[in-house]
Amino acid sequence: MQEVTGSSPVGSTTLFASLPEARMVELPEASCVAAQLRSVSLGHEIRDVVAGHTPHRWAWFSGDPGDYPQRLVGRSVQEVVGWGGFVVVLLSGGTRLLFGEGTRLRWLPPGRPAPDKHQLWARLGDGSQLVASIQMYGFLQVEDQGEVSSAYALAARDKPSPLTGAFDPGYFASLFPGPGGPELSVKALLATEQRIPGFGNGVLQDVLFEARLHPRRLASSLSEDERGRLYRSVRTTLAEMAAAGGRHTEIDLFGQRGGYPTRASARTVGTPCPRCGQPIVKEAYLGGSVYTCPVCQPRS
Repeated sequence: MQEVTGSSPVGSTTLFASLPEARMVELPEASCVAAQLRSVSLGHEIRDVVAGHTPHRWAWFSGDPGDYPQRLVGRSVQEVVGWGGFVVVLLSGGTRLLFGEGTRLRWLPPGRPAPDKHQLWARLGDGSQLVASIQMYGFLQVEDQGEVSSAYALAARDKPSPLTGAFDPGYFASLFPGPGGPELSVKALLATEQRIPGFGNGVLQDVLFEARLHPRRLASSLSEDERGRLYRSVRTTLAEMAAAGGRHTEIDLFGQRGGYPTRASARTVGTPCPRCGQPIVKEAYLGGSVYTCPVCQPRS
């Protein structure tokens, strides 16, 4: 694995659980931002780069950010893709620029002043700017041809995405522990250990709301019908989020909120469940908050 600056390895669930809860870029938002960045940057050359401008304890760079200008300037954008929760910019010469977790990307048109604080700033050949900033924690990785990504990023690249047909019922079934395996709650199964890259505590809420399952339910206790509902909700809910440009709790590349209104989130606590009318409730579970309808999502 590449060296990543910071005090803990990339993908450390112990570290992430110790940090305050924060909104994260997850699969639908990464897919949306990648498409947006592709539309405005394809073919443009990177002319200037500043990395590590604003010191941030939880900004993890691969290698020395002071080397980023010489590694990036002069390279042109050939493609932009989403790997799970990562936005990946593929550059000429085989170089890759990866942004992950809480790294927020913003595109600014020519002539617009850049914000005072940022972890990476790049000016493209047309004068537009790409700004990456971190609120809580995030990854910024530059990889030259032949370098190997962190295991965290490789899993995001190689595992089937729920937005594709490769995430079929057979693959979904393989995520469940077999006989003698660990007893996992539904939340632990879906939103920990990168079993589904880019699937975090944020998107989990509506997926389980639509499946009518409580986050604390043991995965081993699900009936065949409940497993089927959960699989369909993973596919359809994430697809709806991505098609709408992400959740309305998140900001896209152009500074606009996503168009998907969450049913179960911090924004809906205390509001009536759209199915039964009972108030949505909040509780702490597995290092974060979960939001459920106590009637539609019973704990047992």
